[in-house]
Amino acid sequence: MKIKIGTRGSKLALWQAYYVEDKLKAKGVDTEIVIIETKGDKILDRSLSKIGSKGVFTEELEDQLRTGEIDIAVHSAKDLQSELASDLEIIAFTEREQVNDVLVSFNKNLSLQSGESFIVGTSSTRRVAMLKHYYPHIQIVDMRGNLQTRLRKLEEKQCDALLLAYAGVHRMHYDDLIVEHLSLSKFVPPVGQGCVAIEAAKALEEEKRLMIKLLINDAQTEKCLLAERAYLKKLQGGCSIPSYGNTTLEENDHGGLHLKMTAGLISLDGQKHIKVTEESSVDDPEGLGIKVAENVLAQGGTEILKSIKERLAD
Repeated sequence: MKIKIGTRGSKLALWQAYYVEDKLKAKGVDTEIVIIETKGDKILDRSLSKIGSKGVFTEELEDQLRTGEIDIAVHSAKDLQSELASDLEIIAFTEREQVNDVLVSFNKNLSLQSGESFIVGTSSTRRVAMLKHYYPHIQIVDMRGNLQTRLRKLEEKQCDALLLAYAGVHRMHYDDLIVEHLSLSKFVPPVGQGCVAIEAAKALEEEKRLMIKLLINDAQTEKCLLAERAYLKKLQGGCSIPSYGNTTLEENDHGGLHLKMTAGLISLDGQKHIKVTEESSVDDPEGLGIKVAENVLAQGGTEILKSIKERLAD
């Protein structure tokens, strides 16, 4: 049996693919890495919100899942749209890395807390909205491209610092460039950050599907991600929507575990911010995500989403 693993070609995407491959190889499974270029990799002169948020980094991989040219597609879970086509499914989530955002710079003295104005590069609508909300003194420039491309732009002084996910920075061994770890109480990460998701066609052979799930899936991470993805699906959010959501497993008074989710939505200008925290049993993660989304929508999220979609349509 051979498992063909589809991936984007960036160094970080390949790290994820090799990470999955190593887990399979450790159990004697034959593998092959197949590199596929996506629309999000090709179009770098426009923001993600302008080229469409659905399938920007996944569409081409999904096409090859359907044709059987690859067996699985390896994605950063935060890049995977919340609603998959009916013939596709996620069959595994890897154990999650630390989920927070970090400030990266060659200037060790920079801090968002300092009150000083400097230029931060990011392509994330969530990070832009959060910066405008919490740190309005910060100047922001759009910064597309893979991690190495962004670091080159930083070195060229197109900005003073980058705002990035810790997971990617750590996996690429750039920890020495981290000048600040952002607090999860303020900068709640996007749905799925820090986790690798394994996507497959529902037509994949059952033996392969079960084996991949057995060897790759982390059951605790899966619970958290199911809640987060249900939240995003109910919200109808994507890369162009400044939403966030993070779920953790917490120990209760009786030594058991329950789910705790913090999620929300910010207007593009950072002026309106809705944040909700809810808890539930581990048995109904999707129910928790839907409940949180309904609370966010009821507290003004519907109006924020309407305003965002009208602006993006202009």
